[in-house]
Amino acid sequence: MRYEIRIAGQMSETLAKAFPELDHVVVSGQTLLYGPVVDEAHLYGLLARFQSLGLRVVEMRQLPE
Repeated sequence: MRYEIRIAGQMSETLAKAFPELDHVVVSGQTLLYGPVVDEAHLYGLLARFQSLGLRVVEMRQLPE
C-alpha cells in the first residue's frame, strides 16, 4: 500500500529524517509525505511518531496502486 500524508506546516529536514521510509515535499505551507506502508501496524506506528513529535496530520489517504 502507498499512502499520502499531509502535515500542517513545513517540517525541518531533521524532523523529516524521523520518517526515512517516506519521501517528502513542501506544498502550500504543508508538508506532504508519501511512500509505502507495509501493513496496519506500520500505519499506526507512523501516526504514533507524528503525535510524539507534535506534528498535526491534516489529511491521510491511500494512493491507488
